[in-house]
Amino acid sequence: MKTDTTHFQCEIDAGIATLRLDRPDRKNPLTFDSYAELRDWFRALAYDDTVKVVIFGSNGGNFCSGGDVHEIIGPLTRMSMKELLTFTRMTGDLVKAMLNCGTPIVAAADGVCVGAGAIAAMASDLRIATPETKTAFLFTRVGLAGCDMGACAMLPRIIGQGRAAELLYTGRTMTAEEGALWGFWNRVVPAADLDTAARDMADRIAAGPGFGHMMTKTMLNQEWSMSLDQAIEAEAQAQAICMQTADFTRAYDAFVAKAKPLFEGN
Repeated sequence: MKTDTTHFQCEIDAGIATLRLDRPDRKNPLTFDSYAELRDWFRALAYDDTVKVVIFGSNGGNFCSGGDVHEIIGPLTRMSMKELLTFTRMTGDLVKAMLNCGTPIVAAADGVCVGAGAIAAMASDLRIATPETKTAFLFTRVGLAGCDMGACAMLPRIIGQGRAAELLYTGRTMTAEEGALWGFWNRVVPAADLDTAARDMADRIAAGPGFGHMMTKTMLNQEWSMSLDQAIEAEAQAQAICMQTADFTRAYDAFVAKAKPLFEGN
């Protein structure tokens, strides 16, 4: 998996990739180029099993301030409908790539986490915040609809329809305390502990069965549109596939030997 990225930082250590947007002086806004590079990176991740977990981290005390006002918002006001649709599809493709990469993603958000930044946190599998994290889906505040990049589909599933509707209609800030109470954040930790908490969570996941985690992520996403009967059948098939892996045998052998299983992801 490549680490020589241009528009964001990427470090890979012991199977854990840590990404950080690289414009801390502007609270890490996204540009056309960083959107596209992130999309392409997550798309490539689907074909690389050396990365077991991704941490989408903060930089300079902030996670992401959304689309850059001068480099994205301004140019959008001068585009044709066809050009606009190309852009909005591209931003949605980033979310699709995150959902379909087959790898668990841990968002570690400090400070500003708004607009597309809030979407990136939403599209992650697990989310950790600090007391200073301020999250807002700002789209209506710039004259747009709240239904951006899958927000109307995903956010109600995480925090409930009424709460999601309030945030998407008003664009108001969700505090870290609210986010934790509503289930958006899995954990809230002091800012000084954010990177450690994210790494601890990533290490715990990375030590598990990689193929099994891929199947879990796949089922979590695919079962949104299934009936209960379809979901139960899909999970039966998924488990039967996982039972053919070497990790399943390793777990059994370790249990018999009264030892901790060492999973290898196959």
